[in-house]
Amino acid sequence: MADHVLVLDSGTTSTRAIAFDLAGNVAAVAQQALSQHYPKPGWVEHDAGEIRDRMLACMREVAAKVGHGSIAAIGITNQRETVVAWDRQGGEPLARAIVWQDRRTADFCADLKAAGEEPAIQQATGLLLDPYFSASKMRWMLENDGQVRAAAAAGRLAFGTVESWLLYNLTGGEHLSDASNASRTLLLSLEGAQYDPGLCEVFGVPHSALPQVVDTHGALAMTDLLGPTIPIAGIAGDQQAATIGQGCFAFGETKATYGTGAFVLTNKGSEIPQSHNRLLGTVLMQHKGKRTYALEGSVFVAGSLVQWLRDSLGVIASASETEALARSVPDSGGVTIVPALSGLGAPHWLADARGVITGLSFATGKAHVARAALEAMAHQTHDLAEAFAADGAPWTDLRIDGGMSANDWMAQDLADVLGLEVERPDMVETTALGAAILAATGAGLFASLEEAATAMRGKVRTFSPRIDDAARSARLDRWKRALAAV
Repeated sequence: MADHVLVLDSGTTSTRAIAFDLAGNVAAVAQQALSQHYPKPGWVEHDAGEIRDRMLACMREVAAKVGHGSIAAIGITNQRETVVAWDRQGGEPLARAIVWQDRRTADFCADLKAAGEEPAIQQATGLLLDPYFSASKMRWMLENDGQVRAAAAAGRLAFGTVESWLLYNLTGGEHLSDASNASRTLLLSLEGAQYDPGLCEVFGVPHSALPQVVDTHGALAMTDLLGPTIPIAGIAGDQQAATIGQGCFAFGETKATYGTGAFVLTNKGSEIPQSHNRLLGTVLMQHKGKRTYALEGSVFVAGSLVQWLRDSLGVIASASETEALARSVPDSGGVTIVPALSGLGAPHWLADARGVITGLSFATGKAHVARAALEAMAHQTHDLAEAFAADGAPWTDLRIDGGMSANDWMAQDLADVLGLEVERPDMVETTALGAAILAATGAGLFASLEEAATAMRGKVRTFSPRIDDAARSARLDRWKRALAAV
């Protein structure tokens, strides 16, 4: 009996395949790490062939565990904005993928801003001119990689974000992208069904190299790589998938995901979001051509700060140490970390910002530094909360997920600094769950996304604020002083 949904979750640091049953239980998982390439300061690259090969290996391993015939549908979720260039004829990558964290196109984006291009682009796409998004990465590849340029000249170039690359390989050559991922490229108008030729011209990206934009759930594509033909019935970028996994289907409902970066999305319904406070408008989901939108704030460095403390500085041996270290001291000893290790995202959008640690003294120990790293998550989230409120979208509570949210100390600190109820599901990997909800609904296993979420989401835990206004203000004042030093 086909009673499982297989999710392909292609993240920034690893790739996974997860089989869910229709009650939202995980039946099988396979995971492999992805190599990170840092050829120059500010540059971040992935091997697209490795992404493909490791995902296919994970997919086959999980299918073997649950039985190929038990898979009713496939869902895909992925790191967004990362760009892959490949040859349509041979199907092989032409260059390393440029990752969403990469800042190499900062000067080009600054030039476009100086030329007055940003207001019109933001009006059309909901996005700002920043290296984070895909279009400037595509332009850089065309200008700096001979193989990419030659493929474009010969009409053989395919550009796509990661889900598009995976779909190409799963389907034997279909070139597709879902609306949620397409809305992160700076090449899709929030009102347009397909990529916009005018925006392509601004960035120098050939329209012919781009995929067809499709819904986030429904009868999207088919694959026979597992033997029986299986529908690919749900696709969404990781943050949109997490919003769906958190059941944020009503206008105003908000989630925050703490993974490599931190991402907050508020459901805006059918209202096309326009921010006056440096937030982003994005497509949350699309079904039968009808879109639901979201307002988004993106923080570039969250879990990657803890990874940096572990791998580069040796302050901790494992990420799990941070909770015990944070609890071992009454406060951070005056230490504040502004984790602008790859620039600052929303609401500041400072591409050239670099991280700072303030308040160090001889009394500072690694527990203070670890606690300050976790405190930075609440500080950055509070900056976003203020921007959302100024845009007419104040939070009444916050639903959190992602690997970092499993840290109880951090979840409580968020509640304290925000002064809000913070809700965390027992299963914090809601990105994959959201893709499963989309695929299960898209394949007709449930009548609606709401019905699927009710069946699959599971229990939640709530954290309530404990500190007073004076303590909260003192924390935020210290953060603002540190931020001024960036």
